[in-house]
Amino acid sequence: MRDFQRPGRSLAYGTRAMAASSHPNATLAALDVLKAGGNAVDAAVTAAAVLAVCEPQSTGIGGDCFVLMHVPGEGLKGFNGSGRSPRGLDAGAIIASGALDHFSPHTVTIPGAIDAWDQVLSAHGTIGLDEALAPAIRYAESGFVVTPRVAFDWATDRELIERREGSRQHLLLNGSVPATGSVMQFPALAETLKAIVKRGRDGFYAGGIAEDMVGDLRALGGSHVLDDFAAHRGEWVTPISTDFSGLDIAEIPPNGHGITALVLLNILKHLPTRGADPLSAQRIHLLLEAARLAYAVRDRFVADPQSSQVPVEHMLSDALARELAARIDPNRRTITFGSVPNPRKSDTVYLAVAETSGLAVSFINSTYWSFGSGIVTRKTGVNLQNRGHCFNLVPGHPNVIAPGKRPLHTIIPGMALRDGQPEIVFGVMGGDYQPLGHAQVLTSMLDYGLDAQAAVDLPRVFFDAQGLVLESGVPDAVAAALAGMGHLVARAPEPLGGGQIIVYDRKAGVLKGASDPRKDGFAAGL
Repeated sequence: MRDFQRPGRSLAYGTRAMAASSHPNATLAALDVLKAGGNAVDAAVTAAAVLAVCEPQSTGIGGDCFVLMHVPGEGLKGFNGSGRSPRGLDAGAIIASGALDHFSPHTVTIPGAIDAWDQVLSAHGTIGLDEALAPAIRYAESGFVVTPRVAFDWATDRELIERREGSRQHLLLNGSVPATGSVMQFPALAETLKAIVKRGRDGFYAGGIAEDMVGDLRALGGSHVLDDFAAHRGEWVTPISTDFSGLDIAEIPPNGHGITALVLLNILKHLPTRGADPLSAQRIHLLLEAARLAYAVRDRFVADPQSSQVPVEHMLSDALARELAARIDPNRRTITFGSVPNPRKSDTVYLAVAETSGLAVSFINSTYWSFGSGIVTRKTGVNLQNRGHCFNLVPGHPNVIAPGKRPLHTIIPGMALRDGQPEIVFGVMGGDYQPLGHAQVLTSMLDYGLDAQAAVDLPRVFFDAQGLVLESGVPDAVAAALAGMGHLVARAPEPLGGGQIIVYDRKAGVLKGASDPRKDGFAAGL
């Protein structure tokens, strides 16, 4: 039980359904759908559309979407809604230049979100895009109040917004970044959403909206053509998993990097005790040394499996986990771990919606960097992602930039199952941080006994090429102990990610929800 004399959040509870998102408007929209008789899939898509309006720095219809869902009687399913680079991309010239600007039109891959929303609704929802987009259209047309975290992020990105005419036109309020409490409207985006309602997914991938996106991209030097948009289709995929603490931890397979979280959990299984305190220097040291290795595995192998051979079985093998765990010194930072073994053979919004019936949806939608590429189409108001920046420029590497290819993808929905039934529906947003976030939240619950809210509240840690980055909540004494273990320690300039969790308590017959205080949203149940 939490200390009620200290600031914090209680778990949310529900007997029929639960929704958790990073914005109040999205959680409320999901609950409205559920109250009206819709299911968790309907509620998730509706909430994602609201977030695309009310949290525009994190997501939008110009981005991508991944989904994990458990469907009663059918089991666990995954959907990869990531888009490809344009087929006319001159990858050779980009590689030869030696650099790819984060905000170049060459980083704009074809947005996959609208297609993903349409496909998951068609397969497992009870409503169509017309009903699912209705709340988002109301907010875009009539206005929404800018909440504190959204305003914080918006102000941080003023320089990006001011770079181009479309972003200045649509993302500034009377020439300024909207402040907390301001009412913001997106009339052009509202009209775009209405066109999608009228024509379905084809209203986005063909016709006037697609022409506007292609026209603006080509004017900036992009190689996109209408056929790139018309050809886009996301795909249903078979989730991958590993066992940890009696649960099957499931992720979307590559080109997503959810496999990184599974590699990390596999390494942790072979490490000595991480101590009794979830914020101890020992726990943080081992977690981050294991993460350095897991991310090295990611950087070596993860790519589009339709363009490269990704050795998933090798990456998830116990033999690899043991070999990597043996490289970790439990008491000191290892300066270099060496190369990743080859096979023996030749940023974002996350939301969760679940029903006690067993229909559970783990849903993530993103434009990658805050406001993505910063390219906002002037007529239709679509903010386009810069997901192509996740390609690398190393010739011969599986993830090298190429035409018609999906890049390594950072957005990862998660789910933990026991005996084939969902037990924890979870996700932690935040770009590269996400696999470590998955592992930190899960091990906080499964190894340290924290409830879901305490697990997302816990101060977070990450690593970079120089050392460790700690949120302000990590005690100074712990930071000093980590420095004594050879880590170069710095404080995080911004919060690390955000997350949502829903837990099935089958013994009590209830759902428990948690929402990250680093964002503006909340969890609520029915």
